[in-house]
Amino acid sequence: MGAEGPAAVQPGIVFEEFVFEEGPFQHCHASTIAEQEQGLVCAWFGGSHESHPDVAIWLSRREQGRWTAPVRVAEGGGHPCWNPVLCQPRIGPLLLFYKVGPDPVRWWGMLQTSPDGGHTWSSPRRLPDGFLGPIKNKPIERPSGELLCPSSTQEEGWRVHLELTSDLGGSWHAVGPINDGHEFGAIQPSILTYGESRMQLLCRSRQSRITESWSEDAGRTWSRMTATALPNPNSGTDAVTLSDGRQLLVYNHTVKGGPNPRRRERLNVAVSADGREWKAALTLESEPDAEFSYPAVIQSSDGLVRVTYTWKRRRIKHVTLDPSKLAAKEMPDGQWPR
Repeated sequence: MGAEGPAAVQPGIVFEEFVFEEGPFQHCHASTIAEQEQGLVCAWFGGSHESHPDVAIWLSRREQGRWTAPVRVAEGGGHPCWNPVLCQPRIGPLLLFYKVGPDPVRWWGMLQTSPDGGHTWSSPRRLPDGFLGPIKNKPIERPSGELLCPSSTQEEGWRVHLELTSDLGGSWHAVGPINDGHEFGAIQPSILTYGESRMQLLCRSRQSRITESWSEDAGRTWSRMTATALPNPNSGTDAVTLSDGRQLLVYNHTVKGGPNPRRRERLNVAVSADGREWKAALTLESEPDAEFSYPAVIQSSDGLVRVTYTWKRRRIKHVTLDPSKLAAKEMPDGQWPR
């Protein structure tokens, strides 16, 4: 499928396509994407409906310009699977983190590995009690090889923390939580970097705003969580630090219960030089009463940006962007420009 829809007429779009036209499941959600030597790999959860016991983790590989047919790579043994996260370290196998359990309050973290770019997988391994791995968005790999995983919990209010592993999931330690779950109920952080030591978290929240926290010591300690100017309809976001130093965010520029468009009807891309002042770059999707949500974003080795997201809960869409061609516009008072 070539470019079509609202994204096609905007500068910066290289290509857009569905990862699959039809899959062996009724609903799908929460995609994740990683790059391999052979190409891209995408995973998501799919089944009869979110939270049903038949929901499993599915995967497709993009090889020779085409996505392979979806393959089920993980099941929950009578419980639903949730929120896969793919991660390819500089050295070592492809990692697939995911959650299993009846709901996000009682789920637990799981890990599988692939030595061959997603063709074959190890037996699933449960993470140590108290650790969930990256909850929705990709880890950051430090120069030492340590993975800094953005995570969160929901059982005692929505709270954000980080989990670190220096041996690809063998052992773990945690930082945080960094918020109390009351002033801001926040989950599903993304990590942005500014040089070697400065980092920023951007989070989904219940307070109608994307929230943020900053670290000046490479993630060891974090500032008090505050609200950004960007809206959030209680929906997942993702962000990536580009090779040119800019930050790129994919999110729903809407507010739940607010004026149209509301909730997850519109999916947007914004860019920033400093993580504080964001400029409007693209509207990937906009359709009343539809859902476009839970983006995942990486920058591949060719410099292009790869975005995957839920398309109406029926498909996973993949959009390729050229970040050098994005036409960023000011957002006065946080309003998306017309």
